[in-house]
Amino acid sequence: MPDEFSRIARYLAPLAGEAGLGLKDDAAVLAPPPGRELVLTVDQMLEGVHFLSGEDPALIARKLLRRNLSDLAAMGAAPLGYLLTTALPVALPEDWLAGFAAGLRQDQEIFNIELLGGDSSSSLHGIALTATLLGTVAPGAALRRNGARAGDEIWVTGTIGDAVLGLQARRGQRKDPTGFFTQRSLLPAPRVGLELAGIVSAAIDVSDGLVQDLSHIVEESGLRAVIEAGLVPASPAAAALGEEVLQARLTGGDDYELILAVPPGRAEALKAACGDLPVTKIGAFEPGAGVCVLSGAGTEMAFKSLGWKHF
Repeated sequence: MPDEFSRIARYLAPLAGEAGLGLKDDAAVLAPPPGRELVLTVDQMLEGVHFLSGEDPALIARKLLRRNLSDLAAMGAAPLGYLLTTALPVALPEDWLAGFAAGLRQDQEIFNIELLGGDSSSSLHGIALTATLLGTVAPGAALRRNGARAGDEIWVTGTIGDAVLGLQARRGQRKDPTGFFTQRSLLPAPRVGLELAGIVSAAIDVSDGLVQDLSHIVEESGLRAVIEAGLVPASPAAAALGEEVLQARLTGGDDYELILAVPPGRAEALKAACGDLPVTKIGAFEPGAGVCVLSGAGTEMAFKSLGWKHF
């Protein structure tokens, strides 16, 4: 692999926009759009933890960006650009970095973002990647986890649970003849661009599992959430697997859909804001604490784990 500076010049500098100064200075110089507030988020991906050895570097790059883009979507922010850090094994083939850069470029074009800068180093223990995404919102319009109110309805975008089934397929634990689950796991679709300010009162993305991420809204808003497992939307492929995968779907994570607290009477406004993206009501917030998931029989479900554990 070439040295650090030639590697940056060859693969990463072409991804930098005007604010990144061609990656030739120590920092970027960025002027946010007038009258907007900055929103920042950072996420990392580690080989063997967030992706498997030997997987397509272009898809790894795109998922790295999309995990962070989903955080911006949950705050109602429009993406602006990103910082990137890489720690790569010295023996990593050069074509890996070429594929990684190609994936970054592809999603830069899709989401209209640019590389602003970052850092690179070598690694003794596998590939480590971090992206810091910057976005903007109108002043005071950022969606928070603490805004839910008793009586608000709980809605989710898209379908829940495909990504964990895809992870199982990638690990050889599940058959995936069409590749649908695998694709959903490798390349999530962050729900950026939805104009939700003034419609929803709280939001979070489903990164660690529906039940666990919903619990964050509950804790921050001082409420109890009651949802019906049978209402949680499933793709046709997941629905065909039935009850066998229900707990995994509710707790598996990596879907990067949105959980939304929606005041009564705003359902039609929510659907209009989401356009062709399906949204589904799955429950409501009420006074109390914790998350209650009701089975089809109306009894409260118990879970071995509420979601992904980072430690």
